[in-house]
Amino acid sequence: MATPGIISVLVYEDNELLRQSIESMLSFNTKFKLVGSYNNVMKVEEQMKALQPDLLLMDIDMPGRSGIEAVNKIRSGGSNALILMITVFDDNEHVFDALCAGASGYLLKKHLATKLYDAIDELLAGGAPMSPSIARMVIASMHKKAVQQNPYALTARETDVLTSLSKGNSYKLIANEFGISIDTVRTHIKNVYEKLHVHSQAEAVAKAINEKLI
Repeated sequence: MATPGIISVLVYEDNELLRQSIESMLSFNTKFKLVGSYNNVMKVEEQMKALQPDLLLMDIDMPGRSGIEAVNKIRSGGSNALILMITVFDDNEHVFDALCAGASGYLLKKHLATKLYDAIDELLAGGAPMSPSIARMVIASMHKKAVQQNPYALTARETDVLTSLSKGNSYKLIANEFGISIDTVRTHIKNVYEKLHVHSQAEAVAKAINEKLI
């Protein structure tokens, strides 16, 4: 890990000239410390453990193992290091897959000379540099996943009430548990029945448990 206030950076890029260019850019900025630079990610697990970087600049397309696979390995290993993917392609599935694997953002190689520092600053500030179209893909994926996990569109409170109901609690106990009126509990349960297409408490609870809704 770099000294306090200094960002330790690990670079993965198989194009030697581009990798050297990135190294030079980092050396010109005193807030960065280059701790490693490689032309492949075949030993990324060992290198991450040994170097413990704050930030990785990683090409998506590399020989032997892709940057996407490397991101998966890094995140599986429990690292929370920032990962900025660098790529020649814009708005494609590879970029999206990298972000889904756990990358923090991405930057086109053609913009490295002019936007690398800005992209890193955005990451350090908690942002995620990416194009609007990629951002839309990520949001659409999150929405799809949410729908898959909650196919009946139960609200958080309806799920809470259903969970409490599954424990055998009475309407009065449920009302006390969530600080709502008994009439509100009845309304929530009525909505649950309609969304789950059931007609009784037993049916609702059985369906919720069988389909892992609670």
